[in-house]
Amino acid sequence: MKKIGIIGSGQVAQVLGHGFIKHNYEVMLGTRDENKLKTWRETAGQNGHIGSFEDAAKFGEIVLLAVKGKVAAEALEMAGPQNMQKKTVIDTTNPIADAPPENGVLKFFTNLDESLMERLQTQFPEIHFVKAFNSVGSGFMVDPTFSEKPTMFICGNNMAAKKEATNILDDFGWEVADMGKDTSARAIEPLCMLWCIPGMLNGQWTHAFKLMKK
Repeated sequence: MKKIGIIGSGQVAQVLGHGFIKHNYEVMLGTRDENKLKTWRETAGQNGHIGSFEDAAKFGEIVLLAVKGKVAAEALEMAGPQNMQKKTVIDTTNPIADAPPENGVLKFFTNLDESLMERLQTQFPEIHFVKAFNSVGSGFMVDPTFSEKPTMFICGNNMAAKKEATNILDDFGWEVADMGKDTSARAIEPLCMLWCIPGMLNGQWTHAFKLMKK
């Protein structure tokens, strides 16, 4: 049974944690406040564990980063980059700024010439980052129920890491579209903005993206 370490204890981390357990993975959620995960632990069963960020990074054969974008680098430092060397780290984060949306459009603290994932890859070069799970709401991340299989856009510099991420996404019911190197996160991260607009303007949060091919 493959072991997954999740750095984070919010909604995304908890949903994905349950999703991994459902699909026969063993999971540890890393948190700075174990009280936040009391209910999650009670419902996770014998394959669900909690610990510190460092514990989760050591535990996982594959690691997920599921924290707010503005604290992503800090969380990785707390987890210990040495504990993730050469490991696949699935980066679910978005660089959402602490500012209100404008006409339903979220504001980012990055620009179109540099993504948050690129910053993390530069700061932690020994980690194999793969961007995924950032362009849909947590309610649809695991076994999404749409009339067609939706598309998850991914990118990263290491092919083996992208293969590991793709295997997970296959398990979770997604079609995968590999967009290439970490540079492509410049386009993938803003999909979060696009996904949120119908919700911000009209309260519509039940959708996902589909890449149509001919």
